Amino acid sequence: MAANPKNIHTEQSEVTAKRKGEHIRICLEEQVQAEGIRTGLDKLRFRHCALPELALDNISLESEFLGKKLGAPLLVSSMTGGTEEAGEINRRLAEAAQEHGWAIGLGSMRAAIENEALAPTFKIRSYAPDVPVIANLGAVQLNYGYGIEECRAAVELAEADGLVLHLNSMQEVFQAEGDTDFGGLLRKIEQVCRSLDVPVGIKEVGWGIDGDTAQALASAGVAFIDAAGAGGTSWSQVEKYRSSDPMKRLAAEAFADWGISTADCIEDIRAKAPDAFVIASGGLTHGVDAAKALALGAHLAGFGRVLLPGAAARAEADGSWEEALHDQFRRIAFELRAAMFGIGAGSIAELRHTSRLIR
Repeated sequence: MAANPKNIHTEQSEVTAKRKGEHIRICLEEQVQAEGIRTGLDKLRFRHCALPELALDNISLESEFLGKKLGAPLLVSSMTGGTEEAGEINRRLAEAAQEHGWAIGLGSMRAAIENEALAPTFKIRSYAPDVPVIANLGAVQLNYGYGIEECRAAVELAEADGLVLHLNSMQEVFQAEGDTDFGGLLRKIEQVCRSLDVPVGIKEVGWGIDGDTAQALASAGVAFIDAAGAGGTSWSQVEKYRSSDPMKRLAAEAFADWGISTADCIEDIRAKAPDAFVIASGGLTHGVDAAKALALGAHLAGFGRVLLPGAAARAEADGSWEEALHDQFRRIAFELRAAMFGIGAGSIAELRHTSRLIR
């Protein structure tokens, strides 16, 4: 007897939702930081300017992305969605992004495409009405039955200003249910870019995008590139904790230092695709990291797991989670402004063209 497609669809959505819940727990409770590789930003320093000739309060962090104004060139990197807990995290992140003027990306929305009951966990527009919201799907799903319709559905569901297709080849390798056919994706990405009514970007998930790949993506019509370099969360390590396969768990250790550092990604993309709009993410922990990334030539700096304060990022009745979250947003923006003051840069444009970043 032939399988019922509806049952298959339901089973897939249950697997996806379960995986999302496991990802949240592992990222908050286990050691998933890349080992043996850093972002590369630690090797860079700003040459201090003792006489900045400007007032701290007059420094402008204002920027623009996807046609909307930002209070600062900062992004909540795509993280989660697809479970009740993830929906609560997304809501709180969206409220903070709105208050502080950051852009915000959603986690992979495949769960909502497979099961509309999970759609509310990605519906954050009412909490972030004025800042850019980015919908998200795995690029590899274009080789597994997804197409323009599903991409459009993700954008409409999130009322998003843009769509990002994420590249996570190494994660899929170590994932028990991984999709590993990445053949011919560039042509399909190009078709999505040409067909959607919103800008389409590409992001890695923590192993980085090199300049040649960025050049090919830009030629295909990709509107922005999130380098997501190595030095932060390693998804081979995340999947190690999920795996019941002893061989894959052991093999994941060999890839703990895999990837291209965030700093190397930015420099290589700038050299090979100088007109690309670049988002720097992957292991950034404070506003000085953001300032360095912007001074290297990035347009936005993205922050992920570091925004979730403490191991107990679940909702707390006393509201301390939200308070700590807003403190993180304020701290990062303050550090960025202070770094700009320290080199005499009065605007983001001046920061991006400074000569005071040295090795």
